[in-house]
Amino acid sequence: MNTRTPHANLSQHTGMLPGLRELQLLSRVARAQEPADLKIINARIVNVVTQEEIRGSVAVAGRLIVAVGPAADTIAAREVLDAEGRHVVPGLIDGHLHIESSLVTPAAYADAVVPRGVTAVVWDPHEIANVCGRAGIDWVLSSVQGLPLTVMVTVPSCVPSTRLETSGADISVAEIDELLQQERVVGVAEIMSFPDVIAGTDEALSKVLSAARSRKAADGHAPGISGLDVAAYHGAGVGSDHECTTYEEGLEKLRAGAFLMIREGSTTRDLKALLPLLTPEHADRIGFVTDDRLPEDLLSEGGVDCLVRMAIAAGVEPALAVRAATWNTARYFGLQRRGAVAPGYFADIVVLEDLSSFRAGEVFVAGKRVADKGSVIEPVTAPVVNAQAVRSTVKVKGIKPEALRIPYPESAHEARVIVPIANQILTHERRIQPLHINGEVLPDPSSDIAKIFCVERHGRNGNVAAALVAEFGLRRGALAISVAHDHHNIIGVGISDEDILTAVARLSELEGGLVAVESGQVLAELSLPIAGLLSELSLETVRDKMRELDGAAASLGVTMPAPFMALSFLGLPVIPSLKLTDHGLVDVSAGRIVPVAVEREA
Repeated sequence: MNTRTPHANLSQHTGMLPGLRELQLLSRVARAQEPADLKIINARIVNVVTQEEIRGSVAVAGRLIVAVGPAADTIAAREVLDAEGRHVVPGLIDGHLHIESSLVTPAAYADAVVPRGVTAVVWDPHEIANVCGRAGIDWVLSSVQGLPLTVMVTVPSCVPSTRLETSGADISVAEIDELLQQERVVGVAEIMSFPDVIAGTDEALSKVLSAARSRKAADGHAPGISGLDVAAYHGAGVGSDHECTTYEEGLEKLRAGAFLMIREGSTTRDLKALLPLLTPEHADRIGFVTDDRLPEDLLSEGGVDCLVRMAIAAGVEPALAVRAATWNTARYFGLQRRGAVAPGYFADIVVLEDLSSFRAGEVFVAGKRVADKGSVIEPVTAPVVNAQAVRSTVKVKGIKPEALRIPYPESAHEARVIVPIANQILTHERRIQPLHINGEVLPDPSSDIAKIFCVERHGRNGNVAAALVAEFGLRRGALAISVAHDHHNIIGVGISDEDILTAVARLSELEGGLVAVESGQVLAELSLPIAGLLSELSLETVRDKMRELDGAAASLGVTMPAPFMALSFLGLPVIPSLKLTDHGLVDVSAGRIVPVAVEREA
């Protein structure tokens, strides 16, 4: 490999589109007036546009690809990389994720996924926005500058997601309009208030129109809708959906013109059910996304590369699987010059060690080699950002035991119980004859019934709500977390009220995080001081602490897979059917707060 000196006059180009000098350089290299900076020779290039393999070279000047295939073979270059017959593919693009779910900063996230061939992501930062508002989004936009990972952002549309919860901030339609003008912003994030879109409310439709006026995407989030509701939702202009869990639902939304995002997260694993839809007939209307992935899964399975690998293993043609994580996503979001290995495109390139297992060798971002054989070449350095606006966000002054009481009047004859579904974020409602004493419902660990609680932590009203949850497996103690989609109040499960109070108090001291408690003692914990959502530790360290927390949860009897991630979704009042916020128990389908106790019918 030859040593090269990149074109110095281009070293400061960082915009989302190439500048005039970059295009002029491309022209000079193509006309053999200057050498390329890099040429990858003896490559098997996967063309995701035409779905074919081309043998030859890839020539790169600055951030841009100059030529591909036999046309590039004759171009001189300062540096030559012999691919030795290996496959070359575009850098992968994750079309929808919340980096907050990784529990680490964008720099730590980039360190994990870039060596796997992920070179760009579309981040919906509505988790941090629901805590810190516009200041949180400004922190996000600053924190992704200069990373070896291109981070695009969609403007959160649901801050708050409903009026049945207390968030730390509000983002108005006017602020959405303003943020859409920023170069790195590629659309309006998932419009979770799908009943409002279907009902045609002014606020919901105004957000869809904001995206349309800016000629940017309006992302969707509409689990389980069908028939005329699909027509109303996507007919309003919502362009995508990542909440499909069945083949039939995915096909109906494809037929309605939606861009189908197939998701494989830590809790939400939908790829197996939806993969039969990834056929040549739908080849341009399907993209791969991760949505929410925990450190354990990012390190063991990867990011969106995991979906490509799984699809190929399931029999999908490799070029089609790669296309779903590159070209299709780039076209949906209107990302110019991204998603393909083609002339004039940004040189986001992955040289694979093996195509079938999608194992990355060298990874190039904007023409610079940033990773090799599973590791970054240089440690990813986080930009210096003022984080004052996203700190000290847990403002709980202390709660009294009576706030956790679940009333059970004499007129009641049964109780509503939240029943989580393993590996999904949907829940069922169950009616039971609860254990109750002196007009109060109690946890019943012998029947796998625990108390679930939610404590408002933004300092707005001090709300506390409690209800019942089944099939978590908890037999004693308590678990609590300051990550509760999307309001991000403190949510937890417990058998002992004393342990619940201990857990809440410890989260306040930590400025947010995760804790497991038994008999008044903290068994394991992880501090998340950035907005109560993110750690400043490495992904590996956070992974290890999560393992300790999962082990502590198991010692308390918990059987729910990924219990803390599962717990974080039990407060999400836009996913059916029964959830808990600081306002109380939410019947999602009815869109209202309901009591735990069900009265006898007159």
